Amino acid sequence: MSESGTSGNGRGQGRQSGGQGSGGQGSRGGIRRNAQGRERNRGPQRGFTENAPSQRTRRADPARLVAFEVLRAVAAEDAYANLVLPARIRHHGLDKRDAGFATELSYGALRGQGTYDAVLARCVDRPLDQLDPAVLDALRIGAHQLLAMRVPAHAALDETVGLARAVIGAGPSGLINAVLRKVSAHSLDEWLDLLLRDEPDETKVASVRYAHPEWIVRAFRQSLVAHGRPVTEINELLEADNAAPVVNLVALPGLGSLAEALEGGATPGELVEGSALSSGGDLGRLASVRDGSTRVQDVGSQLVARALAAVDLSADGTAGAVPENGADGERWLDLCAGPGGKAALLGALARQQGATLLANEPAPHRAKLVRQALAAVPHEVWHVRTGDGREVGTEMAESFDRVLVDVPCTGLGALRRRPESRWRRTPKDLVDLGPLQRELLRSALDAVKPGGVVAYVTCSPHPAETTAVVSDALRKRDDLELLDAGAALDRVSLTGHLEAGHELTAQLWPHRHRTDAMFLALIHKKA
Repeated sequence: MSESGTSGNGRGQGRQSGGQGSGGQGSRGGIRRNAQGRERNRGPQRGFTENAPSQRTRRADPARLVAFEVLRAVAAEDAYANLVLPARIRHHGLDKRDAGFATELSYGALRGQGTYDAVLARCVDRPLDQLDPAVLDALRIGAHQLLAMRVPAHAALDETVGLARAVIGAGPSGLINAVLRKVSAHSLDEWLDLLLRDEPDETKVASVRYAHPEWIVRAFRQSLVAHGRPVTEINELLEADNAAPVVNLVALPGLGSLAEALEGGATPGELVEGSALSSGGDLGRLASVRDGSTRVQDVGSQLVARALAAVDLSADGTAGAVPENGADGERWLDLCAGPGGKAALLGALARQQGATLLANEPAPHRAKLVRQALAAVPHEVWHVRTGDGREVGTEMAESFDRVLVDVPCTGLGALRRRPESRWRRTPKDLVDLGPLQRELLRSALDAVKPGGVVAYVTCSPHPAETTAVVSDALRKRDDLELLDAGAALDRVSLTGHLEAGHELTAQLWPHRHRTDAMFLALIHKKA
């Protein structure tokens, strides 16, 4: 669990005081009466509130209300938290401090759902799936405040119960109050000790302690071994998934500048040229972000795009530095371009090297996003095609010098950025996505010219989506060979020693490189 630095005190807990029982309140001899003449059993030291009891109790702190609305949208509408949250923050007019609190509360409650549900199951007298879903979301919000944020227990209880009264009802709020009082009896470490002290299964222990489904814990163990990492790193990997990610920025080469971001408190990136780590806040206030010349993009995505652009397609076809003559006249393809982040970076690199880029995206609304992402790049450099990527290899056979195929995948490498994904994905997704990944890679290999290179990329470390797909492609053709992807990443990184390569493919890790878990294979079609 991540621990927020947000203090999160009981904002707005104080009740407003009215008059001291004069006038229409019928005060006499210390007896206080309401407008209907009924006595109110309060001593003279306490004043009347301006609100009726039902109005007093039906209040929701705006930051907590935003978090509740995000969790409800994720659960009930299959929404994505990173898309819902900014809109709800704007709708409720949160200031920077409250927006930060709502962000930590939303993402933290979503990330820690498995752990909090294990705790809540000990405190509720029925199976959790028999609770009203809105009640369960409120309990998760309360549990995160009590167990993983610097929120005083009384504030977490009072504000969560007030939220429940305001948006769910007075009846359920009583249950929420009773359950959260039980939760508050122990710290998170104490709860974990109670839950896990007699559990012999290491996978179940890691699942509860680090809030990942058991199948993902097993998959990550397998992934570490498949990519040459020791399985003992599993806890570090799971813990890294629960850390709030730092926002990465990239200035499009030759077009953007980080000066404005650095002046606003961002720090230069340590892994790749032209990158920065944002200090937070509303990045939309930056003119360079608004015009698209500076973009929010994970460093892992930056590295794989730069690695493809930097492969030397000279006679020997080895992966090296950008050739002295650049890529003048080359045609590049981004086969699965939506929503356009890598396409924008590739477009800027293509412009620098005298190449052109075709960005393909099958969904019209995502193709529109790709055009918006590429808007900062001169239009003569790029073109967007709306169509099935699986058809490009047939329709445009051997037409491109460099092809990026960033295939649809489970996204297991970006769980820190998409906190709800870990609870949505199932092993069946691996089975369902496998044929599509293979068809797209086959299309990319058909579309690349002899002597050209295909970058197969996934935001997942799972062998079923990475090495297995690449091995299948190589096994079926004799005109392909792997280039050293680890060496290619090293050449475009500032450190030069990422230690991401294994058997010619490369895997980045959040616990090793502080990036998303991006996989890269560079496949050269022999001339």
